[in-house]
Amino acid sequence: MAKPIVAIVGRPNVGKSTLFNYIAGKRISIVEDTPGVTRDRIYAEVEWRNRKFTMIDTGGIEPYSEDLIMQQMRRQAEVAIETADVIVFMVDAKDGMTASDREVSTMLRKTNKPVILVVNKVDRVGDPPPEVYEFYNLGLGDMLTISSIHGLGIGDLLDEVYQHFPEGEQEEYDEDVIKVAVIGKPNAGKSSLINKIIGEERVIVSDIPGTTRDAIDTYVEMEDSKFVFIDTAGIRRKSKIVESIEKYSIIRSWTAVERADVCLIMIDATDGVTEQDTKIAGYAHDQGKASIIIVNKWDLVEKETGTLEEYRKTVHEKLGFMTYAPVIFISAKTGQRVNKIYELIKYVANQAAFRISTGMLNDLVNEATAMVQPPSDKGKRLKIYYMTQAGVKPPTFIIFVNDMELMHYSYQRYIENHLRKSFGFEGTPIRFMLREKDRE
Repeated sequence: MAKPIVAIVGRPNVGKSTLFNYIAGKRISIVEDTPGVTRDRIYAEVEWRNRKFTMIDTGGIEPYSEDLIMQQMRRQAEVAIETADVIVFMVDAKDGMTASDREVSTMLRKTNKPVILVVNKVDRVGDPPPEVYEFYNLGLGDMLTISSIHGLGIGDLLDEVYQHFPEGEQEEYDEDVIKVAVIGKPNAGKSSLINKIIGEERVIVSDIPGTTRDAIDTYVEMEDSKFVFIDTAGIRRKSKIVESIEKYSIIRSWTAVERADVCLIMIDATDGVTEQDTKIAGYAHDQGKASIIIVNKWDLVEKETGTLEEYRKTVHEKLGFMTYAPVIFISAKTGQRVNKIYELIKYVANQAAFRISTGMLNDLVNEATAMVQPPSDKGKRLKIYYMTQAGVKPPTFIIFVNDMELMHYSYQRYIENHLRKSFGFEGTPIRFMLREKDRE
């Protein structure tokens, strides 16, 4: 089930970032009394009344500005609006209603989405000041008054947001269907890959609208296996777009990643691994998803002896947190190696669901600690009593120790490498949870 998306929009400097930080519970957005400080959309996962949702903080919309940065911020806000399930439109009680507020409200009314009008900087409890009533002229219905800096009225706002969440839709796919998110920056070849898969195999059953507005699920049966490919490529528009368009694909990739069992991270071979690729791959890693790095457009790269292995090494250096992910070089255009992707998807999906008995794990711990002694600090040495597997997708292990402070990151990495050497886990991150166990 995809999480709802809530976008906070409005003119610059009305307090959007302050509200975002208050709800998110940590200082994520830069808050400064200068219009245009929040230039990119910022995202956070929030939970309210046992429902998780993704919140987007946007740069301010300034409809009449000819400033290039302001135009870019407006475009980013528009993409956030297109993506969101619920829109929080913030205005400033101290500034009163402006021409820009009218323009933005007109834009929002055309979306046919739930819009919650929030009047910020009402810093006193009790009846709202008379001047806020002019905002009824925006034609957005009832309003809520809040103070984002003091936290007044935030609970009422979140309750109202909650009321507009779409009904949760459970996935309709069987358990044996592998859901595959095809993610990456625009123009990396995501749609071309899916078209090649469909066009070559001729086994498509149907095109099913995904649970997110921006993805199409393509159901494919291949021999004895079933796949659903989630295409997130519908981002680039035909009109001229500022170069920061690449930032817009992230939110769509996020929602696809959350639904997926396996992520295909598409890299454009002619561009190499970009900062955008790193962000998208990092999110798949943080979500614990099995992943395959697909270097597309390999047919366009001039090759010499060793080019492929050198490129693979560079990819793993740039994506150092994801060295467990296999790298495959393809051409979606020509079909080169595309048929190998199916088996690789099944392989990493199985690796992510692999379970190891507690007995085998403790044999491994004993072997690992005998080979490399656990670290010590001030005369006290780390003792690992035992390890057990708590879950899969990703494989998650609980390690019982005498003192969690003694478990250095480097030694935990050593245990992970020993696990991978013994049992594989190729293509999937591994999670560890530490627990202290008193010596008996």
